[in-house]
Amino acid sequence: MSDSLKKEILNLSTDNKKGFNELSLRVFRHQATHNEVYNQYLNYLSIDSSNINDLLDIPFLPIDFFKKHRISSTDSSPEEIFTSSGTTGTNASKHELYYREWYEKITVKLWNEKYFPLSECVILALLPGYLERKGSSLIYMVDYFIKQSEDDRSGFFLYDHGKLFDLLNQLKDEGKKVVLFGVTFGLLDFAENFQLNFPDLIIMETGGMKGRRKEMTRSEVHQIIKEAFGVKSVHSEYGMTELLSQAYSSGKGIFTPSSTLDILVRDTNDPFSWVGEGNTGGVNVIDLANVDTCSFIETQDLGRKFPDGKFEILGRFDNSDIRGCNLMVL
Repeated sequence: MSDSLKKEILNLSTDNKKGFNELSLRVFRHQATHNEVYNQYLNYLSIDSSNINDLLDIPFLPIDFFKKHRISSTDSSPEEIFTSSGTTGTNASKHELYYREWYEKITVKLWNEKYFPLSECVILALLPGYLERKGSSLIYMVDYFIKQSEDDRSGFFLYDHGKLFDLLNQLKDEGKKVVLFGVTFGLLDFAENFQLNFPDLIIMETGGMKGRRKEMTRSEVHQIIKEAFGVKSVHSEYGMTELLSQAYSSGKGIFTPSSTLDILVRDTNDPFSWVGEGNTGGVNVIDLANVDTCSFIETQDLGRKFPDGKFEILGRFDNSDIRGCNLMVL
């Protein structure tokens, strides 16, 4: 059944909200039956999946389950295992990818919904930290994007900021479409020593100080980046190890749901209640691309959703490792 679901997921458009909701319910019923951990979680909550007929009634699996359990809705063996970087004293999350081609199709589909064909642009990546470890889903995605680019100058830059600066100036003079994926601290390190004026450059900030710098507000970070690169806005990507889908922001950290990803915002004190539009709460993600694992994830992010469906990520729970549902004994 998952193969037929995948075909429908790939054909979803961003304006087909009814189709998204209907597919979400079908994916839920599939995973409630075939995902052992999710099935046990529903049993602990005394939830009968056959009685769930509304998206708002679907229980979301706390994201910490990916640290302690194998989250799978298939009998297949994984072709890849994505892992989070983790922090001192905590376990890393693991997300099994059963079909590389599926992830590649999803990431290209969602990129094309927001931007232009990868073959038309140069893809550059300033992702130290991610590049220096194994199992990063972001590195896998960007590497695949680089391979889809028809310009052999696309590639990764670790700490050679001078080489990156020279190439950006060259590409600017050629009038090329250029996308620079950058981890936050890497972009700030570059900004301390180099300055250029490249208004058409798309800077895709992927987040993360990784303990390399003091924490700063998003507006502070983006202002430094805008001044250093000569751009009017800083784009952002919302994704994580436990997700296969992405959402993108064209500026100010306001994300547009993609055809396969949307969020709901829960009450910070009651994980089974929802807050109204514009109010801050915990972010629950529906990721239909996770059809082989779990598509309904209670994250540790704080955010809010606006009446037009767009959303903003505001931070994380201060004590995120112990908040939310505590049924971790499965």
